[in-house]
Amino acid sequence: MTPEAEPHTLSSAQTLYMKLVLPVVWVGLFSTATLSLFMSPESWDDASGEPFPSWMKWLFLVFTLFGIASAWWFNALFKRVRMDDRSLYISNYFKEVVVPLANVAEVTENRWTNIHPVTVRFHSDTPFGSRITFMPKFRWFDFWSSHPVVEEIRAAARRVRTPRRNGAGDRT
Repeated sequence: MTPEAEPHTLSSAQTLYMKLVLPVVWVGLFSTATLSLFMSPESWDDASGEPFPSWMKWLFLVFTLFGIASAWWFNALFKRVRMDDRSLYISNYFKEVVVPLANVAEVTENRWTNIHPVTVRFHSDTPFGSRITFMPKFRWFDFWSSHPVVEEIRAAARRVRTPRRNGAGDRT
């Protein structure tokens, strides 16, 4: 029996920034500007010194609401993911759960965005639901090819589901 490998990190070091810092800063700034446009529109003027048109506050409100929804949809759901020979270690930075690789049903990625978010779907629910999404480590100049972490998880899941054979051909 070989000793189990230490978990290694699959997700990007920028996950915490993308998940918590960027959305809070962006939403905070836009919310403050939008609130200011509604509460004291006279304090806003354009480059020529003229007040902003009254419809501008509604445009800011739409952008703010769209930004909040986008931040939640794209960033807040990111997880930190580590993996060893048998399990995925999934964290939302407040709690970490261990999910056996045998529970991995499918691994996909979105190659249309520069961060290539990876989605792992499970056969049965985990404390984070039936699927999780994470941001893999950034790769320079490999924008359109599949991220290697996708095949790494797939191969590890296949390995734990495939029974090993000993030298005599018997299953162990």
